[in-house]
Amino acid sequence: MKFLVDECVGLSVANWLKEQGYDAISVYDISTGISDDEVLQKAFFENRILITSDKDFGEMIFKSKRQHSGIILLRLENEKPSHKALTLKNLLKHYSQDLFGNFVVVSESIVRIIRPSLN
Repeated sequence: MKFLVDECVGLSVANWLKEQGYDAISVYDISTGISDDEVLQKAFFENRILITSDKDFGEMIFKSKRQHSGIILLRLENEKPSHKALTLKNLLKHYSQDLFGNFVVVSESIVRIIRPSLN
């Protein structure tokens, strides 16, 4: 499973994913300050699931119908890197088969998986 970690999530999350054996890169590895459009495009072309806290990606996916390989939108109250890593650990343990190609919203209390419509 391959991931692209958005700037707003942090470099430490990308490093944690690498330590767990995942193919993960951070926007910091590419170029800081690139546009959301460029982030989404890179993730899609490389078949990476984008991990972000930026709600703008929801609008890009649902209103603009942009292609993606999967989005994990972290909506956490606790923004500490260790909490993000723990949240992702639990998500990957229980929902790894549901991540690719879907829009997944994760908070401390819910995991919501939105599958693409067939229209």
